[in-house]
Amino acid sequence: MTTRSILLGLAMCGLALGQQKEQPPEGGPPRPFHLAQTQDFTLANGMKATIVAYGMMPRVAIRAFVQAGGVDEKENEVWLSRLTGLLMKEGTKSRSGEQLAQEAADAGGQIEIAPGVEFTSIGGVALSDHAAQFISLVADVLLNPSLPASQVARLKTDLARELAVAKTQPGELAQEKFLQTLYPGSPYGRLFPKEAELQAYTLENVRAFYQANFSPERTHLYIAGRLDPGLRETIEAAFARWPKGGAPVSVSVNPVKARSFSMIDRPGAAQSTLYIGLPIADPTSPDYIPLDVMNTLLGGSFASRITSNIREQKGYTYSPTSQIGTRIHEAYWVEMADVTTAVTGPSMKEIFSEVERLRKEPPSPSELKGFQTYLAGLFVLRNTLSPDAVIGQLHFVDSQGLNRSFLTDYVRKVIAVKPQDVQGMAEKYLAPDKMSIVVVGDKSKIEDQVKPFQAPTQ
Repeated sequence: MTTRSILLGLAMCGLALGQQKEQPPEGGPPRPFHLAQTQDFTLANGMKATIVAYGMMPRVAIRAFVQAGGVDEKENEVWLSRLTGLLMKEGTKSRSGEQLAQEAADAGGQIEIAPGVEFTSIGGVALSDHAAQFISLVADVLLNPSLPASQVARLKTDLARELAVAKTQPGELAQEKFLQTLYPGSPYGRLFPKEAELQAYTLENVRAFYQANFSPERTHLYIAGRLDPGLRETIEAAFARWPKGGAPVSVSVNPVKARSFSMIDRPGAAQSTLYIGLPIADPTSPDYIPLDVMNTLLGGSFASRITSNIREQKGYTYSPTSQIGTRIHEAYWVEMADVTTAVTGPSMKEIFSEVERLRKEPPSPSELKGFQTYLAGLFVLRNTLSPDAVIGQLHFVDSQGLNRSFLTDYVRKVIAVKPQDVQGMAEKYLAPDKMSIVVVGDKSKIEDQVKPFQAPTQ
């Protein structure tokens, strides 16, 4: 090696070392979320409406949220709300299903109906200059569904096929058992129907469900996007003749917060699916945002502690995650993971270890700051992606009975969370001896591994 090449090599090493020491400039504080001024009004029949300008693209999101869904089903009516929603899309008294789809397409969109646990949403995204036309289509679907008898058998067959597939998925089985454990005897604890019950549903059942649960008092229409003038008048004309009906019925819920263990055997399974969690404070609580920060740090992001532990460090799983599930004035925290069968027990041990570590020790300010920046930035990004994102946030705060300032104050409150607050939330809410545990896997291979977690901790 020549002297010149040695000197060149030393110079390159020095340059590399110098580059390693140089730190990137620290980013600025996350930007707050600014909600545009909304136009809110209530029709004489009790239907609420909100209009908000968003963006410059000539598109507008139009969605009605009806407080009707799984919570309104009787114990032997699970998925009746879904069958109702599917039939509502099959046409109205003045439009066939094909005509409805064609007119929606002419307006630049399609009618979407999504029945959920507590709400059924009806609407879509259309061209701004066809907003009035699309509003009239949404109104027609809500006020005048034909609910054709000819489509009942086909749609029940589709739902039965979906049910059969779901019952083969370990994640679906784990979620069902987890919700049954948390909310026993409650509509919140029902995920799937029995196939015989599903096949027994009749057109009369659907009509009765629609008549009992779809009314203006239960409905909030949201419109967001580039707005043409006259939309309020269009809404009033389209929905004014919808007669008043019944107000939503409150659901009695008494979630279980006690240690339990459930195993669902899947012989030959290469993985075990874990659900571990318990009820926590709902979005109306001042603890909710600190809990959101705590969840992001503990398991709710790719860089979270549980994910780093059992995915990055130990390779037990590919995609673990935790989340806060919310209902109206209800919430729960759950960690979910698909782990290799041979390390089912060790994975559970590490999850509980990370929970206990956070209960005992606050995170460092630098660790916490990274997650706060991530969570705040993600909130702003999600809510500025589309008009539908804005509608989603407005619906969230309105359905929870929160002030709209929840949205504009969110980033500030996330950044204000202290390390001791995160520890306090874990200590207050994430008690291991009160968690429900569900394991779906090969019982013959994991039974001994999970024995230490079957009894409440002392």
